[in-house]
Amino acid sequence: MSEVHHYAARTVWTGAALGPTLTYDGYSRDYSVEIAGKTPLDCSADAVFRGDPDRHNPEDMLVAALSACHMLTYLACCARARIAVVAYEDAASGTMAMKDGRMRFTEVVLRPRVTLAEGANVERARRLHATAHDTCFIACSVNFPVRHEAEVILGAPFGD
Repeated sequence: MSEVHHYAARTVWTGAALGPTLTYDGYSRDYSVEIAGKTPLDCSADAVFRGDPDRHNPEDMLVAALSACHMLTYLACCARARIAVVAYEDAASGTMAMKDGRMRFTEVVLRPRVTLAEGANVERARRLHATAHDTCFIACSVNFPVRHEAEVILGAPFGD
């Protein structure tokens, strides 16, 4: 696997069709994110910043990216350790606040709930969350704490 990976996105302000930025309150925050070969995302600012609450916003997508990256990294760790994960869900949340005179994320908390196949090593699976955290590409790229409060439980036998 290459040590360098490149990603590209095209962001287009679709709100321009509703008028120019003549006043802070008067312009649309709607935009589209286009990634080659993928379905475009209709986005906006968060509603507290005068955006459309029905559209994806950058803050939600950052929390989702951290959650997804942790999940994918954790699943890879479990696969390498031959631990059978049969279900995974996360109730992630992020906090933005004023810090050092700027509005910024101050933390994201991941709350994964992992179900393992019966007979799996629960303690090892719990420890793998720390490994996943330390190697998650997105978590390693942000300048605020990303905490995880994982729950790991045993489920039904694999294949049932």
